[in-house]
Amino acid sequence: MLNRSLLRCFQCALLFAGCVLFHIVGTWSLPLIDRDEPRFAEASREMIERADYIVPYFNNQLRLDKPPLAYWAQVASYRIFGENDFAARFPSVLAAALIALSIFAWGGRLGGAKLGWWAAIIFTLSLQTFLHAKAAVADMWLVLFMTTAHWSGFELIQRSTLNAQRPTPNSEETNQKLNIKPQTSLWWWIFYSSLALGFLAKGPIAWTPLLTVGAIIIYMRDWQLPQGFKFVRGTLLTLAMVALWGIPALIQTRGEFFAVGIGRHVVGRSFATMEGHGANSLGMYLLLLPFYFVTVFVSFFPWSIKLPWSVRKLWRQTAAGVGAPGYSRIDTYLLTGIGIIFLIFTVIKTKLPHYTLPAFPLLALLLARNWQTTAARRRSLFPTAALITAGVWIAIALLVPPIVARFFPAYQLYQQSRASLQPKMQFASVEFEEPSLVWYFRSRVKGFLTPLNRRRAPEFMSAPGPHFVILPTPVAGTLFANQPQNWKFFSTSGFNIAKGKRVDLTLVLKPE
Repeated sequence: MLNRSLLRCFQCALLFAGCVLFHIVGTWSLPLIDRDEPRFAEASREMIERADYIVPYFNNQLRLDKPPLAYWAQVASYRIFGENDFAARFPSVLAAALIALSIFAWGGRLGGAKLGWWAAIIFTLSLQTFLHAKAAVADMWLVLFMTTAHWSGFELIQRSTLNAQRPTPNSEETNQKLNIKPQTSLWWWIFYSSLALGFLAKGPIAWTPLLTVGAIIIYMRDWQLPQGFKFVRGTLLTLAMVALWGIPALIQTRGEFFAVGIGRHVVGRSFATMEGHGANSLGMYLLLLPFYFVTVFVSFFPWSIKLPWSVRKLWRQTAAGVGAPGYSRIDTYLLTGIGIIFLIFTVIKTKLPHYTLPAFPLLALLLARNWQTTAARRRSLFPTAALITAGVWIAIALLVPPIVARFFPAYQLYQQSRASLQPKMQFASVEFEEPSLVWYFRSRVKGFLTPLNRRRAPEFMSAPGPHFVILPTPVAGTLFANQPQNWKFFSTSGFNIAKGKRVDLTLVLKPE
């Protein structure tokens, strides 16, 4: 037993370290991508500057889009690694490694260490995981806590079912029931704590596992199952954990955090498109209904190649019902969780390919379980496919970021001008207000970015003290054609990823 425990610990440590090393590659050489990454990174820096860890700010303005857990993780990372691109992305690396560890542990309980390894590898090497594990955003923390909630929810169902059985005296089932109460209590705490932490990561979508559990209870028609979940008590625990942050946040913002965070970014996102992501007309909305069922073949690549056959086979077994040949409760649970996540985001108007990422751990477990039941010849292809995929992703992470970094205009202007920047400088921009400007230039300048129109740019630069302004190169040539010799000009060409267009920018700098 001791040797088995040591082996298990070694496997967990190996998987965690391997995932961290895999995801960390390239995080230091690719500039933060507008718009979300710089917003998260800068809001975390301003948390430190304000010593306010309740309400986030970006560019000295309230940022109420997301709850604070991702910011807290970045603050901790900054304390260790400093305020830089790598530190902003490291929490996502850590969260992705923890997800893989959770999948490995869950898979091990379902079908042994091999199943756990396969499922963890499938999730880790999926394209969308590869991308978002390197992104300075909140998605990986949401996926982590939704995964632990789904896992603990399944464990509670299993234990509630076992507890409801009537074992014969002195049977093995009797011995299991003697140990079931403390285990059930542990999983209960994990379930509701995960729901709370998931909410603190990205809002109410983290409560989707409740729908999965509810759907399973209805499907199984086992009305004893809710007793193990103690829904009222658990909901109060979740709300109490959220309230430790939520109540001070609502007080500080006079309720605005709820109005914006829930009203605009949850309700509003469901019924209208946000930042151009989705359909503005009924016809386009209907046309985009299959969006996630199409994009999953890219997001879950390369494993999506095997998805149609696997899901169809498992769905038939599940549809046959309890007791039918091939039926498995875990497959039903996984398919239900996946289906609910896809259904929710299919109905919501705002659409982005990564929104269904919380379903990927369940997809990985489902695919790994199905892969194990295939012929030995097909199973033998898995290690080869995993090694090739890992090699390709590592090569991309090492080679692509240095090549594309020169197309990030804010980053390039910062690199050119950083030696001339002074902490007391005031800075502004004209017709280019991307968050990356704030993130990069505030690492040297203590002021905040001021958006200007063309008319006000000369007035801004003529004010006393050191200033600089960033504006389109043709505009700079018109407004600042005859300036003192001690003024400095830095120019670059790049690509505005957020708007999908090429830009030519010039930084005009007036020293002290």
